[in-house]
Amino acid sequence: MTELEPLEIATGGPQEEPATEAAPAPVSGEFSAECAETVSRAEFDQLKTERDQLVERLARLQAEFENARKRAEREKLEFRDYATGSVVEQFLPVLDNFELALKSTGTAHQLRSGVELIVKQMEEILRQMQVNAIPTVGEPFDPRVHEALGSVDREDLPDQHVAEEIRRGYRLRERLLRPAMVRVAHNPKQTSE
Repeated sequence: MTELEPLEIATGGPQEEPATEAAPAPVSGEFSAECAETVSRAEFDQLKTERDQLVERLARLQAEFENARKRAEREKLEFRDYATGSVVEQFLPVLDNFELALKSTGTAHQLRSGVELIVKQMEEILRQMQVNAIPTVGEPFDPRVHEALGSVDREDLPDQHVAEEIRRGYRLRERLLRPAMVRVAHNPKQTSE
């Protein structure tokens, strides 16, 4: 069998009379009647059984994978809840002390000293959790840990050093939790030299 060119297809065939050919050769991918008869019914049933077993095994593996994924997600959530619970548990006494301070009828000085004790208690809990404050005032400005909110003219500090801390920044070990908000010193004597 010959392939027809696009022009031949459009016109319905070749323009010339086709030469007679011998019996057409089977095209690859097609089964001839002889090939189909060579597979016995027993072999066909065996192949079908093997295919069914492989499909069933694949379905089981997919189900096991999905179950493992769901189990890992559930364990991750349980671990997060456990970690959060242990942190919150450490801060509950601080909350209790704040409530006691609000109920107190002492003087403003007594209230202030009570709040200072609560802040120390909170700092101790953070220290135990390896959360440390970022050093600021007098330190060179470091944009990796400091967030500059502006500058102030100061002659008592070197240029580009932190002059004021607006909000304290914290690290958990080496990981930055939040940068410190600061004002940076601008020393006109140093910049003019």
